Amino acid sequence: MNTMLLGVLMALTSAFSWAASAILIKAGMKNKSPIAANIFRLYAVSLMFAVIFAADGTFAGLSILSGKELLVAFVSAQFGFVIGDYFYLTALKLMGVSRTVPITSTYPLWAILWAFLFLGRPINIQIIAGAVLIVTAIIVVRKAEEEERINPKGFIFALLAPLSWSFAIMTMDWLTVQGMSVLALAGIRMMFAAMGVSIFLPGHLRELRTITLQEALLLTGAAVSGLLIGQYLFVYSINLVGSQIAAPVSAINPLIASSMAIFFLKEPPNRKILEGLILAVMGVILISTA
Repeated sequence: MNTMLLGVLMALTSAFSWAASAILIKAGMKNKSPIAANIFRLYAVSLMFAVIFAADGTFAGLSILSGKELLVAFVSAQFGFVIGDYFYLTALKLMGVSRTVPITSTYPLWAILWAFLFLGRPINIQIIAGAVLIVTAIIVVRKAEEEERINPKGFIFALLAPLSWSFAIMTMDWLTVQGMSVLALAGIRMMFAAMGVSIFLPGHLRELRTITLQEALLLTGAAVSGLLIGQYLFVYSINLVGSQIAAPVSAINPLIASSMAIFFLKEPPNRKILEGLILAVMGVILISTA
């Protein structure tokens, strides 16, 4: 299997993992705040990575990382899993999966722009056309939400999430170019994110103590699917083909997540949302085949 095909396959698999995670998160934080849910899943996945690192000796390898690499990994983790995921989880709680994911899936548009501006990656007319389709998808979904009178705060948060994620993706791309291993990068970002989100722990400790067994299982499942498997495969894909390919391909997850939300969570379908999904997927296909 050639490098490009393997990289695309890893990105697609990460999209399925993220879609499943979105469903589990939505169900798991039904009676919990987005911050409490994020603290729980980041602590859970950090513990999982710590066990993996201890078993395979990755901890010893982290000692050779430079201060600059550690700082960039820390910043990447905060934008990806503390700031970005706060916006994402809040939007999920306010609007649901099928209305949130099509908007947050625009992160490839920003990732491509940052890759062009800061990493010198090329952009052609096909990528621009795909970006136009993705922006059109946002407008279509926003119109649907106005008709349904959904909380506008949710829409704003759903727009801010991909901006934050795309910056995290760019910094992660830079780290893979420096030769940092895929497993080490995926795990250390989770641990740094857990450190960052700990600033909110005192204010949510009481809420965390009331998490039920069912909520814990759902949020742990979301951590395994989205943060352990999904993020590892996404970093692997970036390492193989770069963020300008991995990010757009992985953005196929809105179609998966919205379909799963309608089927499993019984979220009502909407024609404009389906149109927005189709436009977003078409844009992703154009960008990923450029």
